[in-house]
Amino acid sequence: MSDQVSRRRRAAPAALLLLVPLLAFIPAASAPIAAAPALPAGARGLWPGESVTVRGTRSVIIGQAAPAAPISSASSVSPAELARLADTAALRVGTVLGEPVRPLVVVPASAAEAARLAGTGPIEGLAALADGDRVLVVPEVFARLNPTGRDVVLAHELTHVAAGTDRLPVWLYEGFADYVGYRDSGLPVRTAAAELADEVRAGRLPAALPGPAAFAADGSDPARLARAYQEAWLACRFLADRFGEGTLVRLYREARVDGADRALAGLGLSTATLTARWRAYVREQLA
Repeated sequence: MSDQVSRRRRAAPAALLLLVPLLAFIPAASAPIAAAPALPAGARGLWPGESVTVRGTRSVIIGQAAPAAPISSASSVSPAELARLADTAALRVGTVLGEPVRPLVVVPASAAEAARLAGTGPIEGLAALADGDRVLVVPEVFARLNPTGRDVVLAHELTHVAAGTDRLPVWLYEGFADYVGYRDSGLPVRTAAAELADEVRAGRLPAALPGPAAFAADGSDPARLARAYQEAWLACRFLADRFGEGTLVRLYREARVDGADRALAGLGLSTATLTARWRAYVREQLA
């Protein structure tokens, strides 16, 4: 992802403020639907104290209620707006996957609380992360995204939840999630892959598809992390451009069952031949 919309590297203008740890009451016109179904398991028993629930057309938003206090600029994105964003992401993901998607989005009060809920290590710079059947939003970082970034991030993480990641190489599941996230964003390739474009124009073409180390979210090399996502995205974008979006989706599903090597072989590719064609595609798109 570019700096503009990256989950890790954020420099959004101050005016693009913030998602709430405190979720407020929605006006009657946007009130939760009548006879709302019971909350899914991933939305129950999240933290001590109260939660606030907002239902969109397709989505459920669960926020951590805070003690009564003046609402700061951090609450400028309303719960209704977050539900709208999640509904839009659900449509985007569902269109690609060919199945309905109903997001559960959990908004804890802080990155530390998000890490606790996910039971994971450092989440340095993450704006959101997939966690089982839900997406956890990290309010401090999500807040700094511009509107396009918020759309891309929610669609990306929801793709992980809806499509799964088991048995897949990291370049495939991260690249596929970015493929879905960027699909309807309207961003030019050179904008979405700005860091990688800089490298390519300097004559430094990636040698191999990115592996797990390139995706370490520990804050040690944010530029490399951004390029890893961009490299993975362009690998999946190449597959969609060359073979069609439906084939990319089928390959993804087959790879979860039979492994990526066998799924690629069905297209007459190996990892080596894919890498060679992907490198040529990266040069063509970004040089």
